[in-house]
Amino acid sequence: MRFLVTGANGLVGSRVCAQLTERGHEVVGLGRGPRRTGGTHGYVEVDLTREQDVAAAIAQARPEAIIHPASMTEVDACEKDPDAAYAANVHATAAVARAAKLAGAHLVHVSTDYVFDGDAGPYSEDALPNPRGVYALTKHMAEQAARVFAPGCAIARTAVVYGWPAAGRPNFGAWLVGALEKGQPVKLFEDQVVSPSFADSVAAMLVELGERRLGGVWNTCGGTVIDRVGFGRALCEVFGFDASLITPTRMADLKLASPRPLRSGLKTDKVRTELKAQPLELAESLARFHAAWKAHRAG
Repeated sequence: MRFLVTGANGLVGSRVCAQLTERGHEVVGLGRGPRRTGGTHGYVEVDLTREQDVAAAIAQARPEAIIHPASMTEVDACEKDPDAAYAANVHATAAVARAAKLAGAHLVHVSTDYVFDGDAGPYSEDALPNPRGVYALTKHMAEQAARVFAPGCAIARTAVVYGWPAAGRPNFGAWLVGALEKGQPVKLFEDQVVSPSFADSVAAMLVELGERRLGGVWNTCGGTVIDRVGFGRALCEVFGFDASLITPTRMADLKLASPRPLRSGLKTDKVRTELKAQPLELAESLARFHAAWKAHRAG
């Protein structure tokens, strides 16, 4: 199949491109700035907020499926600059979805557990979103844009994606490893429950949704729901770091710019039943994360 992947320089997009290429697909990646990641796929530098450029790139690529993980994910930055968040998350998704429909391509749009308020997680695919904050609102609006302009698309929600090597800015897992291996203390939320998701595993689920042209909502995330302190301590055990460097803290104490869901996380019953690519439990995810970290250091 011919695939087009947005955010090809990013954490998830780079893994999607690599896995598609390994599976013998023809791949074009779209990204901002020069290519940062390796691979044999084609790469086109495109600003996704420029609809004409998006339309031209997708028309030229003639994809049969589009996987769209690109977005503005810095939660507090979105709160401080709603115009940029809207452009990157809503306008760009609408542009990709319109072009996907014109090309006859199946769209897999990547979303987030932040579309929920965090009052009653973990959430299933049919739970009612109630976004709070600019990032959450724009990601929810993006879901609607994908549905409106690319009927039959897949909405793939994920959460706290981590992997090594990091692509661009450090992800939560990479940041944590970077601090702990230097012996630096870290503050982690003890009152936020999430579904930490290993990027390579998320990519495998997205690839399957694209290959099988599956529509509807899917929770493409890790299989373990845990608070961030628990994640950090489990990581320390796998990596051999000092868990006493972790200081449990409550989210309200940090006075963050944007609200974040507390009792979040996503249920994975649907993907376990219907996808070959299975969500990973935390122990397996961290083992693979550790192996990737060791291999990168050795190389």
